[in-house]
Amino acid sequence: MQVSLKFPRQETNQFFAVLRQRVNQYFQEKNISKNGNTHMVVKTIAMLSIYFVPYALILTGWLPGWAMLLLAMVMGVGMSGIGFSVMHDSNHGSYSKNSTVNRILGHTMELLGGSSFTWKMQHNLLHHTYTNVYELDEDIDDKPILRLSPYGKWKKIHRYQHWYAFLLYSLATLGWVTDKDFVQLIRYNRQGLTEKSGHRPGIEWARLIAGKLVYFGYTLVIPFMVLDAPWWGILLGFVLMHMVSGVLITTVFQLAHVVEGPSHHEPEPSGVMENTWAIHQLLTTANFARKNRLITWFVGGLNFQVEHHLFPHICHVHYKHLSEIVRKTAKEFNLPYHDHPTFWKAVASHVRTLKLFGHQPALAK
Repeated sequence: MQVSLKFPRQETNQFFAVLRQRVNQYFQEKNISKNGNTHMVVKTIAMLSIYFVPYALILTGWLPGWAMLLLAMVMGVGMSGIGFSVMHDSNHGSYSKNSTVNRILGHTMELLGGSSFTWKMQHNLLHHTYTNVYELDEDIDDKPILRLSPYGKWKKIHRYQHWYAFLLYSLATLGWVTDKDFVQLIRYNRQGLTEKSGHRPGIEWARLIAGKLVYFGYTLVIPFMVLDAPWWGILLGFVLMHMVSGVLITTVFQLAHVVEGPSHHEPEPSGVMENTWAIHQLLTTANFARKNRLITWFVGGLNFQVEHHLFPHICHVHYKHLSEIVRKTAKEFNLPYHDHPTFWKAVASHVRTLKLFGHQPALAK
C-alpha cells in the first residue's frame, strides 16, 4: 500500500481558500459554533433510546417471540442512527469543542461492537484522505464477490453483483463485529500505521478485546442468561438486528461515492495526484436527498457528503446551510457538485454503477 501519496498544495484557482473564507464568514455572521448544538443532544438521546429501549423491553421476557424479533430489528435502526449521528461526528472531533466529550461519545463505536481506533484509521485517515483512490481507500477495496472500483480485479461473478449486493450489505456489520476489526488492526500494526498515529499496538489489542467482550456480553450472554427463549431465537434476533443495520449503514455510505458522477482514481506513479485535496473531494463525492428533512435527521447529514468531505470537523447539523455556499462556489469555479435529488434516485444510480463495474473489465489490472 502506497500511503505516501500526496496532493498538490498550491491551488491554481483558489477554490478552497475562497470557500473556506465564505464558510467561516457564515459562522461569524450567525455567531454560532461549528460544533454540535441542542439539536445534537436531543438527537443523541433519541438514537440511544431507539437502540436501548427495545433492548430493555426484550430483556423483560414479557413479549411473544415475534415481537422480540421485531424489537431486535428496531435496535438495528437505532444502531445505525447512533453510528450515523453520534459516533461519526464524535470520532471526527466535530460533536463538541470538548475533546473529552468527543472521546467518550466516540466510544459508542465499542458499544455497537466495533473499534473506534480501527474506524478512525480506515475512515478519517484513509477514506477521507484518499477518497475513491483504488488500493488506498479501503471503502472501495476488492471484496470477495464485489467490485466497487473500475480499477478493481474483475471476476465473472461481478456481472451479477447489482442483484446480490444489498444482501451482502446486510451482513456488513455482522462481519465488522466478528472479523473486520481484528483483520484491520493486524494490518495497521504490520504497516506501522498504529505507531505512526501515536498509539501502541498492545494497548489497542487490549482495548479491542475488552470492547468485544463487553459487546457480546450484553447482546448475547445476558439474553441467554435471563430469557426463557430458545438459543436459536436469541441468535436470530442478533442476526436480524445486524442485517437491518448493515443494509442501512452500507447503503448510505455507498450512495456517496459508488454512484454516477463521482470519479475513481489510481495512485499517480509520481506519488502526487493531479488535483488538490479539496477539488479531489468534489470530484469523488456525491450528495443525495438534500431536501428530505427526515433522511437528513436520521443519517446524520451524511446525505451531504460533499460538505462533510470538505469540512469533516464541522458538525453535520450545519451541512444543510453550508450546502448552498459550497454549491454556488463550486459553480463559480466551474467545478462539479454531484447531487442526486432523492434517496431512491441515488439508489438507482448506485445499482447502475454496480452493473457497470460488473460488466467493465477493461480498466482491471
